[in-house]
Amino acid sequence: MRTKLLLPALLCAVFGYSQTIELELFAYGLSSPVEITHAGDERLFVVEQAGYIQIVDPEGAVNDTPFLDVSDLTDANGEQGLLGLAFHPDYEENGYFFINYTNLSGDTVIARYSVSDDDPEMADPDSGLELLTIDQPYANHNGGCLRFGPDGYLYVGMGDGGDGNDPQNRAQNLGTLLGKMLRLDVDTDGEEPYEIPDGNPFVGMEGEDEIWAYGMRNPWKFSFDRLTGDLWIADVGQNQYEEINMVAPTAAGLNYGWRCYEASHEHIMEGCSDTGTYTMPVAEYSHTGGRCSITGGYVYTGEMYPSLQGMYVFADLCSGEVGVLDNENNITWTATDTGGFTTFGEDVDGELYIASGGGNIYKIASTLNTSDFNKQTVSIYPNPATNEVFIELQNLPSASVKIFDLGGKLLVHQNITADNKRIDTAALQNGIYLLQVENDNVKHTKKLMINQ
Repeated sequence: MRTKLLLPALLCAVFGYSQTIELELFAYGLSSPVEITHAGDERLFVVEQAGYIQIVDPEGAVNDTPFLDVSDLTDANGEQGLLGLAFHPDYEENGYFFINYTNLSGDTVIARYSVSDDDPEMADPDSGLELLTIDQPYANHNGGCLRFGPDGYLYVGMGDGGDGNDPQNRAQNLGTLLGKMLRLDVDTDGEEPYEIPDGNPFVGMEGEDEIWAYGMRNPWKFSFDRLTGDLWIADVGQNQYEEINMVAPTAAGLNYGWRCYEASHEHIMEGCSDTGTYTMPVAEYSHTGGRCSITGGYVYTGEMYPSLQGMYVFADLCSGEVGVLDNENNITWTATDTGGFTTFGEDVDGELYIASGGGNIYKIASTLNTSDFNKQTVSIYPNPATNEVFIELQNLPSASVKIFDLGGKLLVHQNITADNKRIDTAALQNGIYLLQVENDNVKHTKKLMINQ
């Protein structure tokens, strides 16, 4: 039996100090943006639903020519169109990126493309390779999000196929890819467009091999915490509740409960297992105050707002509010003057962006009171570093230091004190890393450059 999740009063929860999210206009003039991501450098890539991928430079200027134009392959209508984009972790070497769109028949297509050999600002429009096509019975609930996990595999969020209340109960049916989270190995020898990763939970048994998790309604946006690897899934609700799920990246075969449950609440129990195990959301909210549909975001790992680090930032499409989920799974809402938030994005430094359907991209800022944290500051030198780096603690007797690559893989973990503050970095290759200093649950993250 499922153990019901007892949630605190999420809608009015507050932190022990003032927390406000502010939006700083970063770019404008885009059309129906539905995804923002980066390719390992300072550029942002913005997906427009009509079938275009635009490049936005670090100053917020949009390139005159799209990076990719697949507008002839899709029809942006309602929840259909070009919906997702993910760059291969080795994009700098292989030039591969992956898109998720609905074709002219309304079916989901996952395809791989390559950057142009001659121009890094342009993709090769003739390089498209379809990996997977999934029939869609209705026009809504297409999912659309693509992300590479810390394991290097491509994850795909698939909605339940549409209509309302999942009429064929597809999300609970392991014989279909609808209502699922999929995991694909796209690093193949070329004979097949993708392979099934080791550890996919339904290989050799009942169920489609691509399935990683099931019981999803419409996971419009999901993301991985690039420091811990945790998977965060914002699943859009039906009529009453929106939900936020968080699990370890190794958690395979989980059932998130739809349509049996909407968030933690019984919904349509016909055909549901009395003895089944359902994974509960870590947080949820109801459709009060004009809220209607969750737009999932990211755990903040940037440097500009230290006290926001480790918190999950998301929004509601209808109310025009941005939410922050703290470490106690309490939600704080900030009302904004805009609305129609369709997607979040994360840049190479871990700073967050949010897009409105009207075509504006905003940078997330926080006015959280950081006076307590500033008493516990640290400094890192040299940076760039070669074989060693030193952490200077100010008003801290000791701390835990972790160094991650940009994919979230932990490479170094060492405790330091005021008398022992050296970190050996000789084993790290040249590149950009994230260095995290933690003491008494207060985290400070900085970008570390290695130049051997």
